[in-house]
Amino acid sequence: MGESSTGAGFLALNTSASPVAVTTTNPMDKTIPGSFNSRTLIPNLIIIISGLVGLTGNAIVFWLLGFRLRRNAFSVYILNLALADFLFLLCHMVDSTLLLLKFSYPNIILFPCFYTVMMVPYIAGLSMLSAISTERCLSVLCPIWYRCRRPKHTSTVMCTAIWVLSLLICILNRYFCGFLDTKYENDNRCLAFNFFTTACLMFLFVVLFLSSLALLARLFYSAGRMKLTRLYVTIMLTVLVFLLCGLPFGIHWFLLIWVKIHYGVFTYGLYLASLVLTAVNSCANPIIYFFVGSFRHQLKHQTLKMVLQRALQDTPETAENTAEMSSSKAEP
Repeated sequence: MGESSTGAGFLALNTSASPVAVTTTNPMDKTIPGSFNSRTLIPNLIIIISGLVGLTGNAIVFWLLGFRLRRNAFSVYILNLALADFLFLLCHMVDSTLLLLKFSYPNIILFPCFYTVMMVPYIAGLSMLSAISTERCLSVLCPIWYRCRRPKHTSTVMCTAIWVLSLLICILNRYFCGFLDTKYENDNRCLAFNFFTTACLMFLFVVLFLSSLALLARLFYSAGRMKLTRLYVTIMLTVLVFLLCGLPFGIHWFLLIWVKIHYGVFTYGLYLASLVLTAVNSCANPIIYFFVGSFRHQLKHQTLKMVLQRALQDTPETAENTAEMSSSKAEP
């Protein structure tokens, strides 16, 4: 099975696990994954730089939500989303750094397991976004049920289930498609499980899309229009950034890799662009929280805790809310 240099090792994972041979003849060169290529220098540098920003931002969000702010239904999801983005960026940066340092991956069990670890936070992040959007949709469309009948620890249970299922899917994928760099071109079990994995991700995307669409319809076209809150803006911007930056990589990773791809200049460039965009997606969420939380407020006397708390505010902006948020400056 032919393989070309991709600027990251993701393609190596899929070609080893893919039931269909992938034609990756690169007219530019014929290097192997893990080797240095001048055309991958800029994409990998962008990944590392954006990764440093994203790691810092997601670590701050995780620390504030985990130890400094009182958690609610939505902040639990945001906390776990920050953890997923942090882990994905960490693996992404390690991969890019190894490539830039001209290190080669050893042909041992660590090779596919490393990318299995990278698959987990990507799937978990998509699942978290779907859960956030669905829960917000239920809170708007069924407010009485949501306030009175919703189980108290739903968010925690859902996040735990998402992490367990994401890990299970990735482990089973590696089990059926080989822990070592074995070729599974005609393995029906690998093919079936790849279809199952893709079906799960497509289901999550459909749930995310429909719930977000329902919220937009309720906001703009419903007779009983809901009032715009900062939490709603935060969720919508996060979903939008994922659709623009995170989804292209998932399409390539789980769909296009099954078909025979000729890696010409254009296709190869699109793949590298999807790698860069998925790194941007994982570091964009803390920036979104900062932007939404600081909008229409002076930053001179604002702390990161206050900005994040305001970004997750689920009530319309009023003078009382503003005064309450300002008074929280005195809290330790």
